[in-house]
Amino acid sequence: MTTKPQSVPTGGRDAWVDYAKAIGIVLVVYGHVARGVFNAGIPMDLALYERVDSIIYSFHMPLFFFLSGIFFFHSLHRRGPAALAANKVDTILYPYILWSLIQGLTEVWLSRYTTGQVTLTEVLSLWDPRAQFWFLYALFLVILTAILVYRRDTRALILGVLALAGLAYVFQASIPSALHSDYVVKNFVFFALGVWFFTVKDHLTRHPGLWALAGVIAFVAIQYGLHGWLGITFEAKDAGQGLRFADKGLASLLVAVVSILAVASLSIWLARSPAPWVLALGGASMGIYVMHILTGSGARILLGRFLGVREAWVHLLVGCLVGILLPMLVIWLLRRLGIGGLFEAPARLSAEAWYRRHHGQGVG
Repeated sequence: MTTKPQSVPTGGRDAWVDYAKAIGIVLVVYGHVARGVFNAGIPMDLALYERVDSIIYSFHMPLFFFLSGIFFFHSLHRRGPAALAANKVDTILYPYILWSLIQGLTEVWLSRYTTGQVTLTEVLSLWDPRAQFWFLYALFLVILTAILVYRRDTRALILGVLALAGLAYVFQASIPSALHSDYVVKNFVFFALGVWFFTVKDHLTRHPGLWALAGVIAFVAIQYGLHGWLGITFEAKDAGQGLRFADKGLASLLVAVVSILAVASLSIWLARSPAPWVLALGGASMGIYVMHILTGSGARILLGRFLGVREAWVHLLVGCLVGILLPMLVIWLLRRLGIGGLFEAPARLSAEAWYRRHHGQGVG
C-alpha cells in the first residue's frame, strides 16, 4: 500500500505493483462494505456473502504486507536503517494516529446512525489499534523488525528469514505475545515473502502469460479445494463450525501465499501495457484505505436511513463506488490545492527531516 497517495505512477517495469495494489484495495473496500451491509441487517444471499467474504479475507491483507516488502532493500540501502525507521514514522505512524482520530471521532459523533457503538476511550487508546487501522500499526512494527533482522541482502539470509517467519506463523499459537508482538508473528512472513519475491520476479517477466495462467489456476484450485471440496470457511471469531480465518496455521498460510503469488503473476502480465486509471487506483491505495470506511458507511447511511433503500446489490455497488472514487477525488483536490499533511507528516513535523538535520544529511 503506497504511503504517498498524491503521486501517480506513470508505468515502467514495476507498474505491476500498482496493479496488485489496485486489486487489493478493491477487495478491501468490497469486504468492508459487504460486512457493513450484512451487519445492518439488509437482506442478502447469506451463503454467497460468507463464501466471498472468506475468500477475500484469506489473503487480501497479507497481499499488502507482501507488497510492502518488495522494495524494502531498495529503501534500506538508499536511506540507511535509522533514516528509514524515521521515514516510516512519517509515512505510516503519523497517518495511523491522524486518521484513527479523524475516523474515530466521526464514528463517535455518528454512532446513532451506524451499526457499531464507538466510545471516546476506544478512539483515544491509540496503543490498541481499532478498525482498519490495525494494518498501519502492524506494518510499522513489521518494518521496524525487518530493519533489525535484515542486516544484509544475501540470498541465504533472505531465505532463512522467510523460513523462520513461516514457522513462527504456523506455530504462532504457541508463541507468547507481548506489546502487540503478535502483529509481527502473524504478518512478517508475508513481508518476508515480498522481500524474497523481489529477487526472483525478473524470471516471471520473461514468460508473464504462462505465469499468470498458472497463478490463476492455482488460485482457483486452492480456493475451491478449501471452500468447495473441503467445505472450510475462514469465518469470523464468533462463528460456529469450520476453520476460522482467525485460526492461523499451515492451511491459512498456504492459501494466502498461493493467492498472493497468483495476484502478483497476474498483475505482472496485466501491467505490460499499464492503464493510467489502474495506476491511479493503485497509487491512491493509502488514501482509499484510510477514508473508505467513512465514505462507504456514509453511503450506506444515506441509502438506508434517508432514502429507504433495502436492496443489497444497490448498497454494495454504491458503497464500493463511493468508497473508492470519493477518496480519489479528495486526493486529487488536495494535490491541486497544494494541501499536504493528511497522508504523510509535513516537513515541520517530519521525523526523517529532524534525523537528517541532526546528522548532517540532506533529506532523501
